[in-house]
Amino acid sequence: MNRIDRPDTDETLNELLVRLFKNIVEIEEKYLITPEFKAISVNDMHIIEAVGISEPKSMSAIAKLMSVTMGTLTKSMDGLSEKGYVLRERGIKDKRIMFISLTEKGRKAFFHHESFHRDMISRIKDGISEHETTVLIYALAKLNDYFLQIYKS
Repeated sequence: MNRIDRPDTDETLNELLVRLFKNIVEIEEKYLITPEFKAISVNDMHIIEAVGISEPKSMSAIAKLMSVTMGTLTKSMDGLSEKGYVLRERGIKDKRIMFISLTEKGRKAFFHHESFHRDMISRIKDGISEHETTVLIYALAKLNDYFLQIYKS
């Protein structure tokens, strides 16, 4: 057995990953759902992130980004629209296509979510070398690839 395949290393990695996933969900929710944004969920914040602040996106493009069905997205958009976070507009060329953009309230939520991620990245990189950052990126990419393989099989 080499140094990296020891059972205690595997246990440590497993414990860290389990805690990390749990903490990300809990901490993101605690940070994002402030009194100003208490009417929406973390999932709603992720939809707002997918809509983005550039040009309007079609419902199908957002559903694809979110890996959800059109029905699931429509239900979420109903709530976000009622709460004043998104605008829906029919396409000019094809009236069947619904385009979504963020309202001013939605843009505030977008930037609030973005600041959480910027702060997280800044804190992760604080105190580690460029080489360690590269190794971290490589390790996280491998982890992401693993989950994508499972998801697609």
